[in-house]
Amino acid sequence: MKVILLENFRKLGNIGDIIDVKKGFAKNFLISNKKALFASKKNINEVEKIKKDLSKKDLEKKKNAITIHEKIKNETFEIKKLCTEKKELYGSVNPTEISKILHQNLKIELNPSMIQPIKEIKSIGTFKVKLNLHPQVQSEISIKVIPEEITK
Repeated sequence: MKVILLENFRKLGNIGDIIDVKKGFAKNFLISNKKALFASKKNINEVEKIKKDLSKKDLEKKKNAITIHEKIKNETFEIKKLCTEKKELYGSVNPTEISKILHQNLKIELNPSMIQPIKEIKSIGTFKVKLNLHPQVQSEISIKVIPEEITK
């Protein structure tokens, strides 16, 4: 299915590009989240008209992403989790928890879908986490998982 992008995507294309994607991806994600339009002649003409506005919005998002990147690059955040004697966690540290930690410590709102642990966090230790702040701005932080003391 052919669609016109309304946002820049790292692996798909830039604003105004007409790309061919699977029908389900187009309908369920791109179009429903207003990230793309069906590639009809009418929509192509409309996108050409509003391309400048979309580019300005994207530039603003990129500036915000760069600001966040400067604030958090090479930072280390601690998370306390219950663990076994073998230093394995009960469960794992997920992107939602990392998002909450960033919000609590630095008042940064990040969607969990923008957070990608390089390796699953299922034990005590320090782990690298990639943050996709913008299609052209990525950052990396460290998450230090420490054992939570059980109080009786």
